[in-house]
Amino acid sequence: MAYGILAYGAYLPRRRIQRRTIVEAVAWFDATLRGFAKGERTMTGWDEDPITLAVDAARDALTGIDRGSIEALLFASTTFPFLDRLNAGVVAGALELPEHLAAADIGGSQRAATSALAQAFAGDRCRTLVVAAEQRRTRAASPLELTSGDGAAAILVGEGRPIATLLGKASATQDFVDHFRTQDSEYDYRWEERWVREEGFLTLVAPVVARCLERAGLSGADVSHFCLPTTLAKGAEAVAKRVGIAPAAVRDNLHLVCGDTGTAHPLVLLADALAAAKPGERILVAAFGQGADALLFEVTDALADLPPRNGVGGSLARRVEEHNYLKFLAFRDGIDLERGIRAEVDKQTPLALMWRNRAAITAFVGGRCRHCGTPQYPASRICVNPECTAVDSQDPHSFADSIGRINSYTADLLAYSPEPPSCYGMVEFTGGGRWMMDIIDVAAADITVGMAVRMVFRIRDFDTQRGFRRYHWKATPVAATTEGN
Repeated sequence: MAYGILAYGAYLPRRRIQRRTIVEAVAWFDATLRGFAKGERTMTGWDEDPITLAVDAARDALTGIDRGSIEALLFASTTFPFLDRLNAGVVAGALELPEHLAAADIGGSQRAATSALAQAFAGDRCRTLVVAAEQRRTRAASPLELTSGDGAAAILVGEGRPIATLLGKASATQDFVDHFRTQDSEYDYRWEERWVREEGFLTLVAPVVARCLERAGLSGADVSHFCLPTTLAKGAEAVAKRVGIAPAAVRDNLHLVCGDTGTAHPLVLLADALAAAKPGERILVAAFGQGADALLFEVTDALADLPPRNGVGGSLARRVEEHNYLKFLAFRDGIDLERGIRAEVDKQTPLALMWRNRAAITAFVGGRCRHCGTPQYPASRICVNPECTAVDSQDPHSFADSIGRINSYTADLLAYSPEPPSCYGMVEFTGGGRWMMDIIDVAAADITVGMAVRMVFRIRDFDTQRGFRRYHWKATPVAATTEGN
């Protein structure tokens, strides 16, 4: 069996804050920022972080894939929520991947995602899910605030009928420090752009790309799609010119509609290229960060048989504009809001309870009665069907991919919420089962009884006293087009 890329997926948050909104708020301090006012960037909600972004991208990639076949998970990011907890383990739990899975967090560089992808191809040919996600914290009124974006992408590698096969790869490692962030830093410290471009980016990336092509026995003219994330003006075009790649092959870096999603961006661009590529075309993806990585793929006929997925295009189409810069800052802890006494609740998480109920909490697994077939959440010893009431008859049943309909709802302005009102209601699942859930990504006035909803993995709440965050599943409209602001 051939070994290569089996599937891809991506997720970009629905919210888009217009760069001009940010510039209008901060240009009084730095008028030069007006040059960054064009376009928009993706923006996470208060209940999204790299873990939830990664879960969304992975679910997209695993469309039509048997999750029980996944043998390894590599999660790349430089903004992991936890420093000493396996972030990949939370992702694996939410995806209900096998417990015998090998998993690792990979970080420390903006090219962590391509390094993880290269590692997947250097291993023992096991089926590996490579996922990358980023949610950078940026200083207000900084160029990085305007050029960044939040997002995630996932690539499944393994044996089977690959949609793309690896033709060659190359790497180089140099401690060229264009930016850094330490354990004690909140924000990146960045060096002068012109020096980074001329002494670092162009000097380090082009030779690695050239070596990758040489190992594949090809030239730059053989590349159909060139994916090289950079916020440097004409940076990707300059590298392409040095190695003989045609200007038309350089992929749009999505700056105007998304922003640079950091570690995730090479895989975001690769997923976007795979969605547009034709059999026989070659995709070269590269990344810069204390050195460089380059991987060259050839698309196969199997791409036509890949089940439809949301991908980058679907995420970009599902957008809503955000015009409130203070909300943007509040969601990223950029301002210290007075949250009121209703927020002063001790939310200590009983870790033993979380472990014992991990299937129900993290994977959203309930039960289905093996006698009458009734599903229920959470699972219990007694079947909820009054005509059955069998004891100890529950088999595990996942609700994460279920479609439900809102049976009743409320918009609560009294209970604390980072984005009031707090909307929640009773959701009845197709085929049976019901649960009281948060309802998100829709204005309270647009919620209706009978509205179809799907499940998404999100932050449930924060234990600010201990620095812990809890995750659970929420309901969002199947085809949401509006959102409360």
